Amino acid sequence: MSTTDTRVIQYDHPAQFEPLLPNGGMDDLAAQARPVVEDSLRLQACVHPHTLGQVRRLVRSMNSYYSNRIEGQSTHPLHIEQALHAQFSGQPDIAFKQRLAVAHIHAEQALEAAQVSETQALSSATLCMAHRLLYQILPEADRLTDAGAPLAPGKLRQQDVAVYRHQPPTWASVPQFLDRADAVYARAWWLEQLLVVAACAHHRLTWVHPFLDGNGRACRLQTHLALAQLSGGLWSVNRGLARQRDAYYQRLSEADMPRHGDLDGRGNLSDKMLRAWCAFFIDICQDQVSFMRQILALDTLNQRMATLIQVRAASLPDYRLQAIAPLQHVLVTGPLARGAFVQLSGLGERTGRKLLALLLQDGLLQSDTPKGPVGIGLPLDALHILLPNLYPEAAAALPAA
Repeated sequence: MSTTDTRVIQYDHPAQFEPLLPNGGMDDLAAQARPVVEDSLRLQACVHPHTLGQVRRLVRSMNSYYSNRIEGQSTHPLHIEQALHAQFSGQPDIAFKQRLAVAHIHAEQALEAAQVSETQALSSATLCMAHRLLYQILPEADRLTDAGAPLAPGKLRQQDVAVYRHQPPTWASVPQFLDRADAVYARAWWLEQLLVVAACAHHRLTWVHPFLDGNGRACRLQTHLALAQLSGGLWSVNRGLARQRDAYYQRLSEADMPRHGDLDGRGNLSDKMLRAWCAFFIDICQDQVSFMRQILALDTLNQRMATLIQVRAASLPDYRLQAIAPLQHVLVTGPLARGAFVQLSGLGERTGRKLLALLLQDGLLQSDTPKGPVGIGLPLDALHILLPNLYPEAAAALPAA
C-alpha cells in the first residue's frame, strides 16, 4: 500500500460510488444465483451432521489459508494446523503467517458467535467488528502496515491513502460513504438476492478502503458471515477467489471504473462493470458449491475411504482392510460406541482395539473423551485421497527450511 497523496479525482461524497446495486433491478443476477441456493441447501443434507461438522472445521482452516494467500501471505496448511495447537515455527516469517492464519480462524469463529442479525451482516458496523476481531488478536508488532504505520483494530483510517491506481475517498468522508452503504445493504434479503448484494457490498466497501490496512481480509470475513446461513460453512468463497486471484483483482479493479456513457446506468461508477463483478462472484460461488456436492456424494466418498485404507494397508503393517466398513459407517451415519466399531470390523477384541487406537492416533477417528464414541476425522495427510483437490496444498511437501 502506498500513502502517496497524488490524486486525479477526489472522492468525498457518497454519490460518487453509486450505483450500490445494479441499476434497473437485479432479477437476472438473482436468477443466476438460484442454482447456488438450491445446491447449497442440498449440500447441507448430504451426509451425517458430525461429518459435516468435520468438513466445516476443515473449511474454516481453508478460509484462513486462502484469504491470506490472496494477500500473498499464506503458509503451509500443516503450519496452520500446528499453530492451532500453539506450535509456532522458529522462523520469524513463517511464525508471523501462522499468527495471521490463527487470527483469521478465531475472528471467523467470533463473528459467527456474535449472532449478528440478518439485517446487520452487511453493515459497516459488522465490517468494523470483523477488522477488530482479526487484528486485536495479533501482537502489536504484527499490527503494522507495509510502511510501518501502526494499525488500530476496527478503527477507521485517519489519513488519505492511494491503493495502486485507485484513490479511495478522503479519510474525513469515509463515515458518510459507510452510512450510505448501510442504507442500501443493511437489510434483510432473499437468499438469491443476498448473493448479489454480498457481491456488491464486497466491492463497494473494499473500494471505500475504510481502514489503513487489512480491508480485503475484513471484507472477506464479512462476506463469509453474510453467506454463512446459505453456505452452512461447507464451501468457501475464499477458495474460489484465491484459485482465480488475478481475475478476482481484475474484476474488482474493473468495477472501479467510471460510467461508460449514457447507456451505462445513472451513477458515477460503471453499472456494467458492477454487474460483471457480480456475475463473476456468483460463478465463483456456483463452482465451489458444485465441487463440494460432487466431492461429498456418498457413493464416491465411501469408495475413496476404501481406497485410502487400501493404500495405507499396503505400506503400513498395522493398518487392516477390516477398518473400511466401520469407517464408512461412521462417515455416513455418525459416531459409534467403541465396542460397536470393533464389532463392525469383524476383528477379535484385542486386534480390533489396536486398530481403533491406530485410527484415533492418525486422526481418521476422533473422540471427545478417552472412552467416548468415535466419529470420523479428516486429517490433512488423508485429504489427497479422501477429498481430492479440495485442499491440494495440504498434500504438498513442506518447503525446505
